[in-house]
Amino acid sequence: MTEKIIIGSDHGGFDLKEIIKELLTELLFDVTDVGCYDTTSVHYPEIAQRVAKKIAAGEFSRGILICGTGIGMSLAANRFPKIRATLCHDHLTARLSREHNDSNILAMGARVLGVDTAKDILMTWLNTDFAGDRHLTRIQMLD
Repeated sequence: MTEKIIIGSDHGGFDLKEIIKELLTELLFDVTDVGCYDTTSVHYPEIAQRVAKKIAAGEFSRGILICGTGIGMSLAANRFPKIRATLCHDHLTARLSREHNDSNILAMGARVLGVDTAKDILMTWLNTDFAGDRHLTRIQMLD
């Protein structure tokens, strides 16, 4: 079965979102794009809310949010119960966000990452499992 993944960006993250979306499609993910759809200015909280609400409701298990820095998207998404949006800026933060935090939303900053780094972050995040054990107790404390 093809894994479903939801993705969104604001205008600052639009170009990187399109690149990431193409890579996800090549990897055979069923990608749902909730905007934005061009570089016209939009409000990042609205996009983050679309992604976070669908993950919190169980419609998707994972999502990706991209804005200029990734900071705004991660802040907005983390306001929802059951959401663990993690802003990642390299291979290590991507791996640890999954191993230790069971991240269900990857946030990235298009203005602070190169395309190759963003792809490496994505692949690491997609292919790293949650370690559980002592980390599960901490995740439960968040909820």
